[in-house]
Amino acid sequence: MDNLGSKLRETLKNITKSIFIDKKLINELVKDIQRALLSADVNVKLVFDLTERIKKRALEEKEPKGVDKKTHIVNIVYEELVNFLGKEEKGIIIEKKKPFKIMMTGLYGSGKTTSIGKLANYYKKRGHKIAAIGLDVHRPAAPLQLKQLCDSINVDCFINQKEKNPLKILKEYEKEFQNYDILIIDTAGRDALSDDLLKEIKDLYDYIKPDENLLVISADVGQAAQKQAEAFHENARITGVVITKMDGTAKAGGALSACSITNAKIKFIGVGEKIDDLELYDPEGFVSRLLGMGNLKALLEKAKEAITEEDAKDMGEKFIKGDFNLIDLYKQMEAMSKMGPLGKIMEMVPGFGSLEMPKDLLKVQEGKLKKWKFIIDSSTKEELENPDLIGRSRIDRIAKGSGTTSKEVRELLKQYRMGKKVMKTFGGKAGKPKDINKIMKQFKGKLPKGLGI
Repeated sequence: MDNLGSKLRETLKNITKSIFIDKKLINELVKDIQRALLSADVNVKLVFDLTERIKKRALEEKEPKGVDKKTHIVNIVYEELVNFLGKEEKGIIIEKKKPFKIMMTGLYGSGKTTSIGKLANYYKKRGHKIAAIGLDVHRPAAPLQLKQLCDSINVDCFINQKEKNPLKILKEYEKEFQNYDILIIDTAGRDALSDDLLKEIKDLYDYIKPDENLLVISADVGQAAQKQAEAFHENARITGVVITKMDGTAKAGGALSACSITNAKIKFIGVGEKIDDLELYDPEGFVSRLLGMGNLKALLEKAKEAITEEDAKDMGEKFIKGDFNLIDLYKQMEAMSKMGPLGKIMEMVPGFGSLEMPKDLLKVQEGKLKKWKFIIDSSTKEELENPDLIGRSRIDRIAKGSGTTSKEVRELLKQYRMGKKVMKTFGGKAGKPKDINKIMKQFKGKLPKGLGI
């Protein structure tokens, strides 16, 4: 998706840079969007239908009062892409019944078992008591893999590696399920769609009568996702789709558009290999990130998991005023590490998603953050509360204790002082933050010099 996003951002940048908006420029915009979507493996007919709507609106619609033509065209592209990818957020509404049953289906290699672990973790964090059951009896490692994933997040998992009849395994543990809010059911997979697989899925579906039946599709299957979605839906009513491997080099446009064709709503997307790398699919936020506009809703969701509201408020007030010490900085770094890789966080921040920051630099910055945590751990409470006390002899002691160099300790102190200075610059009267768009204009789309990225 990175490639598609960068192409779309470049296309829209050409519009915002242009002095005049005419038919020729709009035709070029449409062709650029077509090339970007086709290169991401989106269905040809869907691409031309989508871009025809964009072209028609861009040529015929009059911009609203107070909005210039360039902004209006960017909004048209945004709105049409959101409509194309589902328009509304379609999460799962967990009903108050015990247990709420979520059945998971999909082919081998789609990431089904891993997605179950991520889904269990997602709902456990939201206060639900979760259990999983392994009914994939054909892949020898599947039950054990599921058990290991569940054990890693302290979620109960029911498996029987000796039994080869999935219905018998299900009936064996049925009495236990009333103790849980949500039961996630792993089902059989195959290397390809087959009559045997579909019959087994149908038999399980008819017996379980799940509240949700999620089809797990890998982003790299492209337009073949349409055939998979239709076949599974025909035999066991699919209520939603989980698309995995959205963080890789796969041309995920095919899988996304196939779901659009079959009207199978995307519920979650897998954005990495870690247990926390699962996001509720929100078309508006997804398109916002593609176009470099950020996704504040997803950012706040991750922030809630990483830090309490009370701590966030207290920390926020300190940072806005520029009145923070190394202890506060450490807490902020801990919260950021829980939220995921720095690059993904930056994509979600409105205004920062469009900044041109090479991935290598972000990786370097993540490496620095790890070392800085070691440095802070090796400092005394007095030094953390008042970093101005840290002179040459203390720098040498801290470097030795943290396994870093004196240069790296000085770099952290420089970053800390620079951060305080920048936050005081960003803060308005009475410590109220300035508007992010004004800040971005102030620095002309570039980060302030000395921020270390």
